[in-house]
Amino acid sequence: MRAIILAAGYGRRLGQLAPKCLLQIDQRSLLERHLRLLQNAGIDDVVIATGYQPQAIPAAVEALGLSLRPRYLVNDQFQLGSVLTTFICASALIEGGDVLLMDADVLYDQRMLAALIEGEHADRLLQDRAFTPGDEPVKLCTRNGRPVELRKKVAEGLAFDAVGESVGFFRFTEATARRFVEIVRGYVDAGRADQPHEEAVRDLLLELPERFETIDVSGIPWMEIDFPADVARANTEILPQLLPLPQ
Repeated sequence: MRAIILAAGYGRRLGQLAPKCLLQIDQRSLLERHLRLLQNAGIDDVVIATGYQPQAIPAAVEALGLSLRPRYLVNDQFQLGSVLTTFICASALIEGGDVLLMDADVLYDQRMLAALIEGEHADRLLQDRAFTPGDEPVKLCTRNGRPVELRKKVAEGLAFDAVGESVGFFRFTEATARRFVEIVRGYVDAGRADQPHEEAVRDLLLELPERFETIDVSGIPWMEIDFPADVARANTEILPQLLPLPQ
């Protein structure tokens, strides 16, 4: 199994002039936490998609002294959007076997990763039904366990029986990853590289809903970090709930 971490952006809304994944929570960067959890789970094939200050991330990883040695891909036009960053990762997505596509700006517990990687092969989504409604969360709506929407704003009248926040982590089997790359390439070819990659994932889910299983991860601590208030909440609310970080 391979993990691809989308880490091209910087903390503009955080007022941070550094790669966002290097934001520290309790003296550990978000990226370090990703890598230690992946290594502990036995995933040693890791690709990191960089963009802003691309040399800062390999330097920070090298300083950690981990046995895990990520590969790096660079999106020189990272300002355009995460669809383009995902397109840069096309070769890694279709190398074979199951692949994880993970946002870098998430603080999460190792139980979240365990729910994602359990089993030999799977197309899998994570849904937190205990989320706080609002404009910012990306909502994953399901009907009979199958995805019917993945967007911040859900259309009125959409029929679904469960809704939760998408954790921002996706697992694809080899065949599904290949179709996803085709969809992403279509976005780029159509001049839509400025779109968030979740839009391409949404197209995939709506085209092939029967392939995906949705795991309810409500109660497992996690949060996406976008604003200064998120950093405060991460330190005071989320961090104390996390299992100890593997060394």
